[in-house]
Amino acid sequence: MKHFPTRRAILGTASAFTLLALTACGGNVGGGAAAGNSSKFPSGPVTLTVGQAAGGSTDLIARALAEGATKTLGSPMPVVNKPGANGALATKEVAGKAADGQELVLLTASLITITPLAVSADEAVNIDDLEIIAGLSQDDYVLVASQQSGFKSFKDVTGAGRNVTFGTTGVGTGSQLAQTVLFKQANVKGTDVPFDSGKPALTAVLGNQVELATIQLGEAMPQIEAGKVSPLLVFSEERNSFLPDVPSAKEAGYDVPVAQYRAVAAPKGTPQEVKDKLLASFQDTFKTDAYKEFNKKNLLTPKELSGEEVVTEWKGYAEKYKELVEKYDISLGGNK
Repeated sequence: MKHFPTRRAILGTASAFTLLALTACGGNVGGGAAAGNSSKFPSGPVTLTVGQAAGGSTDLIARALAEGATKTLGSPMPVVNKPGANGALATKEVAGKAADGQELVLLTASLITITPLAVSADEAVNIDDLEIIAGLSQDDYVLVASQQSGFKSFKDVTGAGRNVTFGTTGVGTGSQLAQTVLFKQANVKGTDVPFDSGKPALTAVLGNQVELATIQLGEAMPQIEAGKVSPLLVFSEERNSFLPDVPSAKEAGYDVPVAQYRAVAAPKGTPQEVKDKLLASFQDTFKTDAYKEFNKKNLLTPKELSGEEVVTEWKGYAEKYKELVEKYDISLGGNK
């Protein structure tokens, strides 16, 4: 197996907050005393922690979910942003809390399925250290091209016969994985330019500083609709309903199914009765017109799976991505 070096820039000081240390200091071994108090849940505000900055897609999803769930639970669900380390710091912190359902985290699939390929084992987050309550929605990646590049389809890229420049939304992200594996499979020579999020990557395409970039559809759509960038492929299993005329990479013959999924998780050992109450509050939210409209407005495809289905699916993707980076000798950690 190829060893992928640690990128401290990705996870910063994440290794200082390992799950082992957190659980030793705190309290969720076997669920602690939470099980005896589960009938009183919730016993106050249920905090939903987000490991990304306010205003981004993950944060907006958390707030829409919390607004609906509050009504069913009868307790407030404040959203707390603790950005850093691609969400690992926040996730490990919540994993070390008491397993009573009062502390939740909005979990991104990339943190579980892709980031471990770019960092050391002690920096990675393991899905088995959490209780997954419910899956939420899917945010597809789209490959876009600058107008100056002249690329109107991916066949234009494969037929260019030259090196192309492409931007990603960062090291260890779905954007990097999708685009890098795609180029390997299509024998496209390219220079990878990593940015720290989708916005600067898109700005670089608009200015033709890079010819291509893979970013999330919600961020790209305004510029696609304005005709300022050209969508070439989406990386979902099937065509995205918001871009029905754009083929998927899989449809074009490339085995690169990569998307951003999100789910709600609680500390390991959270009692089943508490998990059931939380799940019911989320399912009630899914049914509301307000939440459905939120998904539509933000170009999110509902992916409202059970916790068990999320674990099975994400573990499957993690294994597939590991096989792909090994097969094509790709280092997501930044060393080629």
